[in-house]
Amino acid sequence: MNDTQLADRVAAVRAFNRLYTGVIGVLDEGPADAEYSLPVTELRKRLDLDAGYASRLLTRLEARGLITRERSDEDARRQLVRPTAAGRDAFAVLNARSTDQIGGLLRRFADEDQHRLLTAMRTIGDLVGDRRHDPTLVLRPPRPGDLGWVVERHGALYGREYGFGSQFEGLVARIIADFAERDDDRQAFWIAELDGERVGSIACTRGPDENTAKLRLLLLEPAARGHGVGKRLVTECVEFARAHGYRAMELSTVSILTAARSIYRAAGFELVREEDFADWGPKLTDETWRLKF
Repeated sequence: MNDTQLADRVAAVRAFNRLYTGVIGVLDEGPADAEYSLPVTELRKRLDLDAGYASRLLTRLEARGLITRERSDEDARRQLVRPTAAGRDAFAVLNARSTDQIGGLLRRFADEDQHRLLTAMRTIGDLVGDRRHDPTLVLRPPRPGDLGWVVERHGALYGREYGFGSQFEGLVARIIADFAERDDDRQAFWIAELDGERVGSIACTRGPDENTAKLRLLLLEPAARGHGVGKRLVTECVEFARAHGYRAMELSTVSILTAARSIYRAAGFELVREEDFADWGPKLTDETWRLKF
């Protein structure tokens, strides 16, 4: 882990600390700055902090020469609080101390465990914090470990949401293995990320003949739904097939996957075949969809 990576991870932990503070109503991030915690008007409102308590804290900080207070020219009922030079120096010391503490904590864990810790913090932030309405979406080729993640997430998500058994996960694993073993410039794989987190996948592989591509392994994590990730993945896959000389594209899905079917229909695919089966546990209707270029 280099210095830039450590700095980014420290910042993520501190951002989580601030969120956690707001949720539970605690003032400080920990021992590093508990002595100098400074609630201002906005923070007092957010934490429902008693005005008298806030005033006493400000008085103590002013007595130490760390802040100055003056009446607002615009509203005499409000005070403007500014740090003094000594206050800024104290903040710099506390900021460095907090960074060192969190950096020390992170260094106790292997790189993989650090990622697990930060992912858990982001998950809590998504659930209890202010949700972002414009997360950054990136589609990229798979990296080491991504293909295994696609197998695992297919098994876990479809097992939990639809009751699919191990046979389905085995099918996904075989598709992944076939893709990984074939060096073919007419096939491609994409991993979708939202704000740096893996949230989806899709693949373009050869179909039943040289003129037909196959869309496979469309996956969307629950956190990705509603952000246009599925539409973007399908569009990317279709455009790749078109650009690489295929004249048509096929895909297989099941009738209960209504959200995916809507995406396929919007992209121009048409349902061409149906067949009942129960290989994955529940009774399902297999569907073949086709798009002509």
